[in-house]
Amino acid sequence: MATRSLKPQQPERTPEAVVTNGFTMEDVKKLVQLVEKSDVTHIAWQRGPEKVVIRRGPGGSGPAIPVLAAAPPPPAILAPVAHAAPAAPATPAPKAEAKGEAKPGVEVKSPFVGTFYRAPSPDSPPFVDVGQKVKKGQTLCIVEAMKLMNEIESEQDGTIAEIYVQNATPVEFGEPLFRIVPG
Repeated sequence: MATRSLKPQQPERTPEAVVTNGFTMEDVKKLVQLVEKSDVTHIAWQRGPEKVVIRRGPGGSGPAIPVLAAAPPPPAILAPVAHAAPAAPATPAPKAEAKGEAKPGVEVKSPFVGTFYRAPSPDSPPFVDVGQKVKKGQTLCIVEAMKLMNEIESEQDGTIAEIYVQNATPVEFGEPLFRIVPG
């Protein structure tokens, strides 16, 4: 029986893409669209040291969820985190409480899919803690996406009332990270 390799043909790439030899957001979007338009529930694609895994829930319902796996960051910057195996979802306690009564303050949400870090490095103190006053523009955390460390800043003065996410855990686009009470 003959077997055929399903190795994808590499499209012509711009010089910038060839230098990074990784995935662009456009590549990830195209893969998500491919999964959503088909009966496929799981797809994994590797390019260089990066690997994108997209899974859709049982029965094919719901949106496809991209998971980006890459070579671990240098130990001087962050502790290694396994991206390929998604962690069990956290208990939605903050959202369950929100149904009963609205809590005062403003939620700071993740602007993209990535990994949430409370500190700039494993041996550094966290940027903020519950009860701490923050100023507009002050760094609250880092969300790593596609090997880029993105600082998330406060959009207003206030006090950190809650931190919804554990350090070094994956976050989704629009997922609440903090609740800040103005003042």
